[in-house]
Amino acid sequence: MSGEAIRARLVAALWAVMPAALMILFVRIAWPDVPLGTYVDGAIQGLLVALVALGFVIVYRANRIVNFAAVDLGAAPATFAFLLWASVGWNVYLSLVLGLGSAVLLGVIVEFLFLRRFFTAPRLIVTVATIGVTELLVALGFFLPLWFSSATVTSFPEYFHADFTVSGVPFGGNDVLIVIVVPLVLLGLWCFFRFSAVGVALRATAENADRASLLGVPVRRLQSVVWGLAAVLAFVAMVLRIGVDGITLGQVLDPAVLLTALGAAVIGRMERMPTVVLAAVGLSIVDKGAVFHYPSTVYSPAIVAVIITIALLVQRSSSIDRLASAATSTWTATREIKPIPAELRDVPMVRAAKWALGGLLALFLVLVPVVLSDSRVRSVTLIGIYALIGLSLVVLTGWAGQVSLGQVGFVGIAGAVAGTLATRWHWDTALILIMAGVAGAVATIAVGIPSLRARGLAFAVITLAFSLATFYYLLNIGYSPIKSWLPQGEIPRTHVLGLFSVSSDKGFYVLVIVVLGASLMMVRSLRNSRIGRVLIGVRDNERAAQAFAIGSRGVLVIAFGVSGFLAGLAGGLFVLQQQALDAPNFSPQEGLRVFSMGVVGGLGSIGGAVLGAVYVEGTRLMLTQPQWTLLSSGVGLLLILLILPGGLGAAAGDARDALLRWYAKRKHIRVPSLLADTRVVSPTPASADLAEAVAESAQQVDALAEVRE
Repeated sequence: MSGEAIRARLVAALWAVMPAALMILFVRIAWPDVPLGTYVDGAIQGLLVALVALGFVIVYRANRIVNFAAVDLGAAPATFAFLLWASVGWNVYLSLVLGLGSAVLLGVIVEFLFLRRFFTAPRLIVTVATIGVTELLVALGFFLPLWFSSATVTSFPEYFHADFTVSGVPFGGNDVLIVIVVPLVLLGLWCFFRFSAVGVALRATAENADRASLLGVPVRRLQSVVWGLAAVLAFVAMVLRIGVDGITLGQVLDPAVLLTALGAAVIGRMERMPTVVLAAVGLSIVDKGAVFHYPSTVYSPAIVAVIITIALLVQRSSSIDRLASAATSTWTATREIKPIPAELRDVPMVRAAKWALGGLLALFLVLVPVVLSDSRVRSVTLIGIYALIGLSLVVLTGWAGQVSLGQVGFVGIAGAVAGTLATRWHWDTALILIMAGVAGAVATIAVGIPSLRARGLAFAVITLAFSLATFYYLLNIGYSPIKSWLPQGEIPRTHVLGLFSVSSDKGFYVLVIVVLGASLMMVRSLRNSRIGRVLIGVRDNERAAQAFAIGSRGVLVIAFGVSGFLAGLAGGLFVLQQQALDAPNFSPQEGLRVFSMGVVGGLGSIGGAVLGAVYVEGTRLMLTQPQWTLLSSGVGLLLILLILPGGLGAAAGDARDALLRWYAKRKHIRVPSLLADTRVVSPTPASADLAEAVAESAQQVDALAEVRE
């Protein structure tokens, strides 16, 4: 090996070690009282996180997507294996073998039934589909304990006895098992990709799928191997985690695990596996150090989220180009509803239909507080509030192209501001909502501006980290640095401009409907303005927009502000409607569910924001059990993506266009945008004269031919 090659490998090794070394140095400087045993404990936990992070990397390199179901692909089979042993009484080794087989089968089934249908779809669509798969797998995790008898133990047994301590921190046989098994798995994974024919084919597919397909590599069939392998890695991690930390049946996995694994994968630039492994170890050491140093566990997720954000932002722009391009390659999912064609806009029947539909909608909104009970009115009010959040996602993700998975974090911050103004200073409700909107806009801009270089799904990771920090730390009344400013107790509802009382549920319902209607008109005006057109242009092709001297940063800041203002309005209304600030309402899982709500409605459709809120929130209100809610939302999201990729809003627009097309044909009205397959322009008099002259010339030629004969 040449000296230059050795030097290149040493540089690569240095870059791989640097993230973990910096994190360990941070722990050493920030918390010098952390003992050596805590470092060892963090390294052991980091090995488990590294397996899940490698699952992220494998799926990303093969599909150019971020698989949000990476953890749950292994959690459900691990729970199944544990229940076979703890509830049914099967042999533990047989249970583990069956669990491993079920993990492989689950990965293949998920790829075959869902992901293969999106093979040629935009990468954003496939990424969102994994959120739907996540909800299905979480629902499966709820159902599994119901199908088995109750277990008397909560952890796998120690496979060999090994009790020892390091600086006062105890360790057992399961900890030693992690140190043995995970390196063996990593070595096997390296050998698989390095020496096996399937592994080499997967590497070729990851580099260039089109070229690999031309060389005869079965690219589509190899996807089943990718997902099965990712499920196996997650299964091994979750089984070993049960042996150390135990299992909590019937509950959703801690989202901090998802963020830590995803953060390690992003720090490794979604391709450098040694860096990913060491970054996972470093992040886990930071987590354990924070838990040791602080009296509560609420600080560690927030600190890890901040470190992930900083690590992502300090990377060069080129390091996330592949991630960003994968997220924003095509935006067919944001199809907008076209306006009624000008040829039919003033037709009496069409105008009458518009007025009739508007009248029915107005009648429904008027009858809601009259006919329904107070509890039902509160449910409808809640749907209107979530429609506002969906509207903020339409602006930020559908038009600006910035995928936000932590939108509820901005909602929570604005809600805290609104609650404080209502409880401490008893402001008028109108002023409270305005300040809540401003707070949401400021928070969104503060998070968005530093991350402008981290576009696409990298921005999604940052917003998810912000949501995690907000949920665990900022809105935690016991530990928040601004706890003296957080509202406590019941939040009052008074008047709007001193004239209209909103203390009752029905009065507050009227306020929400008015705010939602005004917001819909505001967003519609924004879309029809120059700013809206520039946003769409930057979203579709930022480089082309810059070639026309259109600055992308300015319009993106405007999009951050408008989206944050709408989210802030929703946060203020939500806290006033609930009359309390409850941090669980702004959890990271809620952020993923809200984003799926936006996709169900249609990220490019203004009306789709309302339809998505009606479906998702209406389903949750009707189905009180969490497992049925997750199942319905997951199935609904996947069905929408499969059947109606444009969302409910685009489907409603297609149905309207079909009726207009039928009416235009019946009345013989030529509409180019609806009847493109018919002749639009009638023959002009000049063309008719030309045709007649040609016919006369043909007759003269025939006559001359007869004379010659």
